[in-house]
Amino acid sequence: MNSSIIKRTCRITAIMAVFFILTNQSYASEEFLSNIRKAQLIHIVKQDCGSCHGMTLKGGLGPALLPENLEGKPILFLQNTILYGRTGTAMPPWKPLLTEQEVLWISQQLKAGKIAEP
Repeated sequence: MNSSIIKRTCRITAIMAVFFILTNQSYASEEFLSNIRKAQLIHIVKQDCGSCHGMTLKGGLGPALLPENLEGKPILFLQNTILYGRTGTAMPPWKPLLTEQEVLWISQQLKAGKIAEP
């Protein structure tokens, strides 16, 4: 096969993969995290985030993280807050410890109220 055809096919495949991931974020966040990792992330949110946001996520030093409190806040806003923290507040950046995919999943679960459930 001609090398230019192979290169073009590889580029098209890569572009399609990026497009698929960007347009199907909820699919990507569910499919690419194992159940074990999801359980670990829930534990992190309840324990580490809970130390400031309250163990039941109803608020404390940090604001409540319940769906009614997150209403009107876009997923991207939540992701950026988790990844980069909040300057001048106690909210640290989690980017050194969590991937963007994990933070997307956490943000979606918080908005849906699935982490605060007993």
